[in-house]
Amino acid sequence: MHLEDRSITEMQYLVEALQASYVECIDDDRLEEWPEHFIDACVYKILPRENADRGLPLATIFCDSKGMLADRIVSLRNANIYAVHYYRHMLSNVRIKSIINGVITVQSNYLVLQTKQDGSTAIFSAGKYLDKIVDVGGALKFMEKIVVADTYRVDTLIVRPV
Repeated sequence: MHLEDRSITEMQYLVEALQASYVECIDDDRLEEWPEHFIDACVYKILPRENADRGLPLATIFCDSKGMLADRIVSLRNANIYAVHYYRHMLSNVRIKSIINGVITVQSNYLVLQTKQDGSTAIFSAGKYLDKIVDVGGALKFMEKIVVADTYRVDTLIVRPV
C-alpha cells in the first residue's frame, strides 16, 4: 500500500509505532537494531538548540549513512569506556507536519532520563525530534532524524543514540 492510500489516522499510528520502536531498542540496549530504523542514505545528528536557532550547522554527533550508525554502535561496544547507565525515553506530541512526494515530515518532543549504576536518575536530555520518514517496501524508516537538544550542556559524554 502506498503512502497516498493510507488514512491520516493510519499514518499517525505507523509514525508513532516507528518512534516507539526506535526508542525501545535504545532503552532496552538492543543498539545493534538501532540502524535498522534508517534507510541507507540517511542523516542522523544531534544539534544543540542554540546552534539550531542560529542556523549554525555544528552538531554534537553527525552521521550521514546507515553504515556510520552501525560503526558508532561497534565503537560503543568495543572501544569506548564509560560508566554503566540506562536511558528511558518519553515521547510526546508526535505530529505529522506534512506528507510531500512520499516524505513524511514529523516533529515530536522527547525527554531522556539517565539512570546511573548507583540507581540515581536525572534528566539527561530534552528537546525535539525533527524527522523525515519514508516508506520502504511497506515499512516506515527514517531518512533524516535531527535531534534538537534543549539541554545542550551534557554533563557526561553522549555514548548512546538519543
